[in-house]
Amino acid sequence: MLRPLFDLFPARSILRLLVGLLTLLAVASPVAAEPGDDSVLRAREALRKQDRAQLATARMAVNTAGHSLAMWVEYWELANRLNEAQQPELESFYQRWPRSYVEDRLRNDWLLELGRRRDWANLRAGYPLFRMNDDREVTCYALLAQHLDGQDVLAPARATWLSSRDLDDGCALLGRTLFDARLVKADDAWQQARQAAEFNRPRVARLAAGLINPAHALAVTELWDSPSRYLARRPETSAASGHELGLLGLMRLAASDPEVAAGQIEAVWSQRLPIAMTATAWAHVGKQAALKHMPQAVDYSRRAWQLWDAATRAGTAPPWGDDLLAWQVRAALRKPANDKQRWPLMERAIDAMSPSEQRDSTWIYWKARATQAQAKAGTEGEGARASARLALESIAPELSFYGNLATEDLGNSILLPPKPAPPTATERGATRAHPGLTRALQLIALGLRGEGVREWNFSLRGMADRELLAAAQWACEREVWDRCINTSDRTRAEVDMAQRFPMPFRSQVLAKSRAAGLDAAVLYGLIRQESRFLLDARSGVGASGLMQLMPATARWTAQKIGLDYRAEMIADRDVNLLLGATYLKRVLDDFSGSLAMATAAYNAGPGRPRRWREGGAVMEPAAWAETIPFTETRDYVKKVLSNSVYYAALLAAPDAAGGGAQSLAQGSGSVTLKSRLGMPIGPREPGLQMPDRELP
Repeated sequence: MLRPLFDLFPARSILRLLVGLLTLLAVASPVAAEPGDDSVLRAREALRKQDRAQLATARMAVNTAGHSLAMWVEYWELANRLNEAQQPELESFYQRWPRSYVEDRLRNDWLLELGRRRDWANLRAGYPLFRMNDDREVTCYALLAQHLDGQDVLAPARATWLSSRDLDDGCALLGRTLFDARLVKADDAWQQARQAAEFNRPRVARLAAGLINPAHALAVTELWDSPSRYLARRPETSAASGHELGLLGLMRLAASDPEVAAGQIEAVWSQRLPIAMTATAWAHVGKQAALKHMPQAVDYSRRAWQLWDAATRAGTAPPWGDDLLAWQVRAALRKPANDKQRWPLMERAIDAMSPSEQRDSTWIYWKARATQAQAKAGTEGEGARASARLALESIAPELSFYGNLATEDLGNSILLPPKPAPPTATERGATRAHPGLTRALQLIALGLRGEGVREWNFSLRGMADRELLAAAQWACEREVWDRCINTSDRTRAEVDMAQRFPMPFRSQVLAKSRAAGLDAAVLYGLIRQESRFLLDARSGVGASGLMQLMPATARWTAQKIGLDYRAEMIADRDVNLLLGATYLKRVLDDFSGSLAMATAAYNAGPGRPRRWREGGAVMEPAAWAETIPFTETRDYVKKVLSNSVYYAALLAAPDAAGGGAQSLAQGSGSVTLKSRLGMPIGPREPGLQMPDRELP
């Protein structure tokens, strides 16, 4: 039957035609259900119950059916009995499923098991084949195995141990081994204990102090439970350990009451501690005061720097962490704009951060602002102003909160990047032929989202922009919106704004925003951050649906609008949108139209932003947002607001992402970030409407 075609067309043309037809078939084919899907789900449930017999039965069933997810069932079955497995069984699994996500996942699990068994030979052999290499405990075990083999790994081992947030078995063993070998010193152990005290990790602090002396671990427990009592007792210890434990006690006391800790330093500990430790004590009191938005925070930080300068002259200046320095900047941001010490403190704290932290757009932006504020008038300040402008220009291209602010500070309009060419049929066909991406979508379709997301992300490793765009497009078409957005977010040179900021359920979102009196761009920006448009999204604290409503909030809002509401209705898309939009509008009205405070309230509850606005100074909204004490809420507010800018442009000009770069100001309405941030934020003025204390 092919002969007539070859008579009419050259063979090369027919070959191209056949390849094109096969590609189109691959593009059009959805990820279909398979016989044996129920066995996969039974296997996952058996894993949850740790039912070995049921797992073994399910494994046989999926292998008999030749199911494409058989590797996952094999992984679950083997992982469930890993403590009894031996190396040959693992090697057999690796050979059956080479270069797959489950192969690498099992390597991760097995390396941890080898570490627990102290099987250093097999661990050394297997570690170089672990591709993800994203497990700190595995890294600690591997460094320990290399050390025991006589390799010089002191620098990475010390750095890994010191940066451990939780001293699991591997990292604790690495620390003990290095300490016993006198490669890690007492100063290192005390440094780790201080880091643990700063971030409230008592177990890490006890383990670190216990390396030096088991009695110190008991002292850490005591000072953690009651720092005031410990500091008042001032137990007799050697000078060095007494100083270190006293500093830990002051840090813990500052976490609960910075003013009392400051009084302790002034009355007692400034005479007992070396000057470098006193400087550090004041710095931590300043951080805790800043977290509580106390006006004394800047004064505490100034005292810390004065002593730090003296310690520098003596050659004993202590290293301060980036988070400690960040809260000095935030404390300065809450001072009145006419405070002459505000900008110098901010600039100094940023300059003391690590090089990598200084490159963060947050600190580039605020240092540029500090430089501008301190620049002298006329030609004398031209150099400083030029330097600040260059700094702002360096972050202006970023699609982010501070990228947008920098662009507007420079007097420019925010531009949407030009839309890239859509994925070709060949690019789309290659994506749909990718076994890892296909398995990921199968897993998600079966309700195994966690496994599917991990397989998807593993499959994206090493992809170039065009491949990422094609993968994102497939996820968009399948309405797997979180993978659509997160995959598109990875591109660098080619940016598809329609992928990064999709608008599913458009008619419903527009209708609900109009009914509530909300800007649809804000509603879209909030949903993107809350749920990534996943209808079945559920948080660890019980929030549900597109708008991640808490059950109590949903009930309260339904009652206010007279909706005959039942608990299961929270999962209904339209009901969730209705209640979420209505609640957001009530919160927005309660904060007099301040989007920054309203979004903070949506995330953290309205009571907290009411407190965060107090403290005396009136702040620009960007500074207020940056000083939110909860990391999650601070990040949330900035992202929702910057999201809303892009959604405003896309909604105002639906083809805005379809051609060349376009100014966001071309759309109707106000779409600049600063206009959305609104008026300065400060204490509630007398005479204004009282806040709605019923708001949940």
